[in-house]
Amino acid sequence: MNESPVLQLEGVAKSFGPVIALRSGSLTLEPGSIHALIGENGAGKSTLVKIMAGLYRRDSGDFRLHGEPVDFSTTAQSKAAGIAVIYQEPTLFPDLSVTENIFMGRQPTGRLGRIDRRSMRQETAQIFGRLGVTMDPDRITEGLSIADQQIIEIAKAISLDASVLIMDEPTAALSGVEVERLFAVARSLRDEGRAVLFISHRFDEVFALCDTVTVMRDGAYIATTPISETTVDQLVRQMVGRDVTELFPKQTVPIGEPLLEVSGLTSAGVFHDISFDVRAGEIVALAGLVGAGRSEVARAVFGIDPYSAGEVRLLGRTVPRSSPTDAMRAGLALVPEDRRKQGLVIESGVGQNITLSIRRQLSKFGILTTGMENRAAKVWASRLEVKTHALDTVAGTLSGGNQQKVVLAKWLATNPRVLIVDEPTRGIDVGTKAEVHRLLSELAGQGIGILMISSELPEVLGMADRVLVMHEGRITAELPRAEATSENVMFAATHSTEQHR
Repeated sequence: MNESPVLQLEGVAKSFGPVIALRSGSLTLEPGSIHALIGENGAGKSTLVKIMAGLYRRDSGDFRLHGEPVDFSTTAQSKAAGIAVIYQEPTLFPDLSVTENIFMGRQPTGRLGRIDRRSMRQETAQIFGRLGVTMDPDRITEGLSIADQQIIEIAKAISLDASVLIMDEPTAALSGVEVERLFAVARSLRDEGRAVLFISHRFDEVFALCDTVTVMRDGAYIATTPISETTVDQLVRQMVGRDVTELFPKQTVPIGEPLLEVSGLTSAGVFHDISFDVRAGEIVALAGLVGAGRSEVARAVFGIDPYSAGEVRLLGRTVPRSSPTDAMRAGLALVPEDRRKQGLVIESGVGQNITLSIRRQLSKFGILTTGMENRAAKVWASRLEVKTHALDTVAGTLSGGNQQKVVLAKWLATNPRVLIVDEPTRGIDVGTKAEVHRLLSELAGQGIGILMISSELPEVLGMADRVLVMHEGRITAELPRAEATSENVMFAATHSTEQHR
């Protein structure tokens, strides 16, 4: 590691009118290092990144790049100075090739002023070779996975000779194999002497990849520590300002009779012969690798996706297939994986989103007033501790954790007997994760059956009374809590032979 920092922010502040987004942000990035930036939602991480990227101008504080003071007013200035941001969902031109996307707006030309496609392609192939990535430079980008799109953005940054690469929640939508490939690329960037800033809510990734970690809380810098000198508990304490003694506050409650019974559910090419039940007061986790068919099973049970064989019963009665309305009436609720696209109307207010599923019940003679809506929404917003100034606050402006609470409130307002939650804590901070886990445990304690789909193994092991593991569209293991270890779950998630059934 070299002696002089690539980038330094010291005491940076940013306000939007009366709202203070950043009180005192500080960050130092060294060349040849991967640096983690962590903090709860609202800690100021995104504002700090946007200042580095040229989207915002700071109100005060010091910003230096290679020891020289800088003040970006546009993203173009930031890019020209050598700072590149790799977002969770890149925005590429889908009709252009990989190479054309990398060189968009700065194509090299030959003697007659024509674009030199050969040199573009050669440089693209050379960059992919340095990164250890196999990708066709001539391939059209439409249809590429999020992981491949991120690699293209990284290649673009290298072609611009960026000295600082900022990865903002890059693994949220990636499979395990894709995450490993991204980590390998990040390490190769570090080995080339570049500074990499890695922003994530996942502690296992932070400890596996990063050299140093900076913690922010309430818009201010808290601490910077070498990864080798800290622990998850210490970081959590710094992030939330208190001890989160129970990230998985699982209550022990009596398990009742079966509420949801799924038998022989089959959808050709997607999942086959899926059978399980969920009992009153029980949290059943559906685990497995990305692509195993977990979300597809949940969508079929709720009536969103069709299935060719099998039956879904709730409280002993058959739930009509392919009808979410009938599933809701029967007592099912589904919190989907993608809260922004599938769980919320992001342009509408918090109150309207919470009452979306019960508008018919709230209305009188077909009339629903804002007052009637807000009275009902206020109860659930208060119960789930949704942090918002007013019920007409646009849902899309809330933090990820509060958006998730709004989606949960919407479905809990229907008084379901069985709640299906798909990735309940994806992309939310550790403090809010504990709140969501506590809520799920409380709901189970009230006799609600919960089917929880999660890609986070600690969440599965910490919250489930029983774990169903899927592999390639089939259930390969059914593990009671006492037998649900990380080894048993991962073995079943990677093997097609049924185990422990």
